[in-house]
Amino acid sequence: MDEMQVQLLQEKIILENDFVRLIPFESERNKELKEIAFDNTIWTYMGMYIKDQKHLDQYIKDTVAQKQQGSCYPFLIIDKQSNQVAGSTRYGYLNIASQKCEIGWTWLGKRFQGTGLNKACKFELLNFGFESVAFRRIQFSADKENLRSQKAIAKLGATKEGCFRNNYIDVAGNSRNDVYFSIIKEEWPLIRQQRFSDFST
Repeated sequence: MDEMQVQLLQEKIILENDFVRLIPFESERNKELKEIAFDNTIWTYMGMYIKDQKHLDQYIKDTVAQKQQGSCYPFLIIDKQSNQVAGSTRYGYLNIASQKCEIGWTWLGKRFQGTGLNKACKFELLNFGFESVAFRRIQFSADKENLRSQKAIAKLGATKEGCFRNNYIDVAGNSRNDVYFSIIKEEWPLIRQQRFSDFST
């Protein structure tokens, strides 16, 4: 990974296809998250909750600060059909030395779930991550009890690697277990062809 590729993660990244547009989280449009965020069902397996405007303001502040610290690159998810803010996702656990990251911290408003928007997001993040940034490994994780997310990750073509016990502590102080998956650069061309042919450009 050369300096130019590393520099990409310092730039204004906009990714899009026919279904979704991903823009930097710092956009003023992050205020529109209030239209979808105050739904407890979204946060069941996220290790946190956004219950009101105060929680949302803190979430926005923390997310922007984490990007400035260099630990992640967060995006707002825009549904292109409605031009509405549908949620957020990010590259996290950025490790430039080992050329890897995790795609996650993804959440969508209730009405955008099950619409194909998540897969459209994942394609753009995977494609940019492997083709432009030149990551060698991109990983995913899901709470052990979140079978829906695990199934969705597996459908992307990711390899299930195992369970990390007591991987994090949630907002209630409980230890949670995460199941990890990954895609590596050698696998991406075939996975792109087999799993994401509808997004080919």
